[in-house]
Amino acid sequence: MTMPEHQSPWMNEELNIMRDAVRKFINKEFVPKSEAWDKQGYVDREAWQQAGAAGLLCASIPAEYGGGGGDFRHEMVLVEEFSYANISGFGNGVHSGIVAHYVNSYGSEEQKKRWLPKMASGELVSAIAMSEPGTGSDLQAVKTTAIDQGDHYLLNGQKTFITNGASADLICVVAKTNPDEGAKGVSLLMVEAAACEGEGGFTRGRNLEKVGLKAQDTSELFFDDVKVPRENLLGEGEGRGFIQLMEQLPQERLIIAAGACATIEAALKLTSDYVKERKAFGKRLLDFQNTQFKLAECYTEARLARTFVDDCAMKLAAGELDDTTAAMAKWWITQKQCEIVDECLQFFGGYGYMMEYPIAKMYIDSRVQKIYGGSNEIMKLLIARDI
Repeated sequence: MTMPEHQSPWMNEELNIMRDAVRKFINKEFVPKSEAWDKQGYVDREAWQQAGAAGLLCASIPAEYGGGGGDFRHEMVLVEEFSYANISGFGNGVHSGIVAHYVNSYGSEEQKKRWLPKMASGELVSAIAMSEPGTGSDLQAVKTTAIDQGDHYLLNGQKTFITNGASADLICVVAKTNPDEGAKGVSLLMVEAAACEGEGGFTRGRNLEKVGLKAQDTSELFFDDVKVPRENLLGEGEGRGFIQLMEQLPQERLIIAAGACATIEAALKLTSDYVKERKAFGKRLLDFQNTQFKLAECYTEARLARTFVDDCAMKLAAGELDDTTAAMAKWWITQKQCEIVDECLQFFGGYGYMMEYPIAKMYIDSRVQKIYGGSNEIMKLLIARDI
């Protein structure tokens, strides 16, 4: 696939070199395996180690902990390139963009040295366990409990829709250390799967079959009297979890928005190439006024999305992105992703509905973007609070 050409204002020579290297790596190592990963329902473990060796993991984590020493702009390059290549199953956005930053921001020096280098190398794959069968965007209402037993916590509960859930070695679990409290009772515990799987009370449910994101392992997780060492509490003292989540969610939401923007651009490039070649009634599809008008609308919205997400990326890299703006970017750009990819698929006709055409994969992968990371309805509620 020929990638859309743009030069975002946050890009520089170093990031251009990185983009070129990442693109070559993905096209060589991941694209040929993408179809097999979709069919088997997960990305091969070897892919994580390859990505680690190539420097694709923990790009914005300090070098002293094994990371790339970059900032959010480096994560943006990765998010975009995976989207341009239509690789939706590799859960690095969660691993590097989210979990690694919880550890880096709130972990003790010992915790950072213990986990981050192995996350950067791909030896450890990570996940964050927020959602429960009865609780999605309302994180104050989680039912999972972690009761203090002195030298350890006793963890009980169930999580679902967990990205990297089937393969994760290190799981950041949102739990109530004080079940009688709302937000003030929430804490984050780092669960090391190898220490408590099976007889330790931690089990994984089946790899959930989804509408899209076929190669992304998404699982249920069960905790039955799991002993989590007290030193695995993230942050200084209990009850800090909700604040930690709120501080990191803008980055998570921008990662989603950035992926949405890149998918829009890739879909439009694919479609533009197609309508220039495909003929109907003796004319190219592009020569019909309907095609021209529809694509003109889509390209305009794509430019607006790009301008918005670039502005947010620069603000986040400078530590200035506020919750409301991140919520705006998340809901609006993912909404446009679903609308524009649907418009693009229509131009392909019956071929667009065939999975051998990349636009079909983009279509089914796009729908979840309006749900995870906080549903778009929740995003609008957050924005409304600022009115």
